[in-house]
Amino acid sequence: MTHDLLTTLRPLLAAEASAEAHAGGCESGDLEQAVWLRLLEHLAAGRPPSDPQGWLRRAVRAEVRRSRRTTRVERPYETDPVDERARDHDPEQTALTAARYRALRAAVHKLPGRCSRLLQALLSPEDLTYREIASELGISQGSLGPERSRCLGCLRRLLAPEVAAREVRG
Repeated sequence: MTHDLLTTLRPLLAAEASAEAHAGGCESGDLEQAVWLRLLEHLAAGRPPSDPQGWLRRAVRAEVRRSRRTTRVERPYETDPVDERARDHDPEQTALTAARYRALRAAVHKLPGRCSRLLQALLSPEDLTYREIASELGISQGSLGPERSRCLGCLRRLLAPEVAAREVRG
């Protein structure tokens, strides 16, 4: 039953995600992944949708809205204060920067599951593409965005005691 449902919904989800992704400012693969996850959560909870196609369309639009809200709220730092200080070639700042990078690398190694390998690949000096990282880890390229978000959340929680936020975000 579940396999038939997933097989039936796959083309519809691909079409819906492709059509809606641009408006949400996200990748269609990331959108598909999020909707599959939501559907599997419903099925695991014993709540299969009564109208799967309608549910899927609503779920895609809900994920697009969530993506838009997230994009609106999250703002990148304008500059990295660590890099600015390191450019001054001040020995003390250089040592502090090196200590921060060591703490980051140590925290990445403590991450559970494949989060450690994923973030190591993202931090690699080789500057790997998503396609290269996906093939190295043996996962789909569309899974990298959601997986990266979860892993960064874990890393943020690990580093929270060590790193104070510069300012309130969002």
